[in-house]
Formats: sequence, structure tokens, C-alpha cells
Amino acid sequence: MANLTSSTPKTFIKLPAVKERTSLSTSEIYRRLEAGTFPQQIRLGAKAVAWLEHEVDAWIEQTIAAGRAVTDSVEA
Repeated sequence: MANLTSSTPKTFIKLPAVKERTSLSTSEIYRRLEAGTFPQQIRLGAKAVAWLEHEVDAWIEQTIAAGRAVTDSVEA
């Protein structure tokens, strides 16, 4: 989803933070993961996963832009 560079901060966020930032339910996040339309999680251990904060933030920005593009085309 997002290009990684050495200057990109890499912070892990767990599912509760992802849900809060995106307003999506757990099941919707995993549906979108399956469909390939949401950033992939990183396995941290046998029972732990997290997402990269900048990838989730990029997804949010892309979703906002796409939503606004649809709204602008409807209004035109």
C-alpha cells in the first residue's frame, strides 16, 4: 500500500487502535484483508499481530480521497 523509506517511522498498532482509527468492526477489517483492500497485518508472535501505523494512515487518506471523488462526481 505505502512505499517504505528509511525515514518512514515504523510504529505498530494493535487491533483496538485500528478499529478506533478506521471506525470499522473487527469482522469488516478481516473481510477487507481477505479482499486485499486493507493493509496486511504483521505477525509479532504465535498469537499476536499488529499493523504498521503509517500503512493504516495511508489507507485512511486513500479512503477519504476516494469518497470525496465520488461525492464530487455526483454533485457535478
